Amino acid sequence: MSQALQHLLSKFELGTFAGLPGKPSDDRPTRAAILGLPFDTGTNGFRIGSRQGPNHIRASHLPDRRFLFNSERDFLNELGVVDLGNIQLTPSKLEDAFEKIEAALSAVYNSGAVPVSLGGDGSVTLPQLRAAYKKYGPLSVIHCDAHTDTSDVEGAGPYTTTTTFLRAAEEGILDAESTYHVGARGTLSSLSGARKNITGTGHRIIPMDEFIGEGPGNVGERLHAEIGDRPVYICWDMDFFDPSVAPGVAMPEWGGASAREGLTFLNSLSQLNTVSFDINTVSPPHDIQGLTGQLAGRVILEFLNGLPVKD
Repeated sequence: MSQALQHLLSKFELGTFAGLPGKPSDDRPTRAAILGLPFDTGTNGFRIGSRQGPNHIRASHLPDRRFLFNSERDFLNELGVVDLGNIQLTPSKLEDAFEKIEAALSAVYNSGAVPVSLGGDGSVTLPQLRAAYKKYGPLSVIHCDAHTDTSDVEGAGPYTTTTTFLRAAEEGILDAESTYHVGARGTLSSLSGARKNITGTGHRIIPMDEFIGEGPGNVGERLHAEIGDRPVYICWDMDFFDPSVAPGVAMPEWGGASAREGLTFLNSLSQLNTVSFDINTVSPPHDIQGLTGQLAGRVILEFLNGLPVKD
């Protein structure tokens, strides 16, 4: 881990995810690194609390639950996964946070590891995309979310939780034809916002009804066929799931994926060349019995289990 990255990290005292080491081993390369982004803009019109998400995910997952029933791999050990802790961020100080997030993610990319970031609200994705673009060029993206995050809100400024992929499209950091918004559904504040902007960006949209109708595994196979071996950024907003299984999110929308449907879809993406995994929008103050934090932990384990050891 570079000294530049160490400078950005806060002192870590709450324990690591799944009891992982807090620094790379000399015995094996680090294939993936967990990094907390404790930030939200403070402007969400419904729920504030995602700034507490990283530590909540860590605390919700029992440290000795390191293995999966459907896997014979000791994947955390094989991959040399580490939990680097949290970046030092101040909620609502957006420009400073974006600068630090981009710098930290660039350091992880340059080390050769796949970052697994724990948000934070949806705004933290944009600086991560910027860092990934510097390393890999225009990215293929799979954005699993109840919302497309392609809408400006009048008077809210250019950077909010709803503008992430609109700004990314404007900056040209995504491969528009292989950027997919999966799981969109629910209520809208206007008819002209998200759908119109998606058309303008050239991104693809797979609404939740289509996702369920086609089948999670089939959707994953289709995306793999269309994306091929291009570098992929997976952004997993926890409101992709239905509130019955993930109540602690910033903007819940009914009619989402069940836990089984979501995990089946995630496992179907394991053949992709995933270079970054971004899980966000866990809101601890609204998380009944820690269900969302626990499910987020399972999502992380399932992703890492599907990540191949680097040649």
